[in-house]
Amino acid sequence: MPIFQFPEDPVWNEEADAVEFPVQVGEYLGRVFVTRRTLQGIVGHTPQPDEAVQQVCMNLPLFERAVEQRITARSLDPDANIHLTGRDLRRAAGPGTASS
Repeated sequence: MPIFQFPEDPVWNEEADAVEFPVQVGEYLGRVFVTRRTLQGIVGHTPQPDEAVQQVCMNLPLFERAVEQRITARSLDPDANIHLTGRDLRRAAGPGTASS
């Protein structure tokens, strides 16, 4: 049984202007947010909501790895959720790997 679970598919959150998906670790259930600005570094332009969700879905292992690294490092945001940054994604991609 995996330690980290991602029980729902990514969806667009209009209020946060970000793609959102849940992460569960034991009893902890948090939300992960990937803003359009963060995704801009991957696609080279500011994506529309449907393209943003598609990019997260197509690269889900990268986003999940970044989330796992943040949780393992106990690096949650003040609201106990995770707002992924370009730095998080580059770190998850590993050395010498482009994030696009």
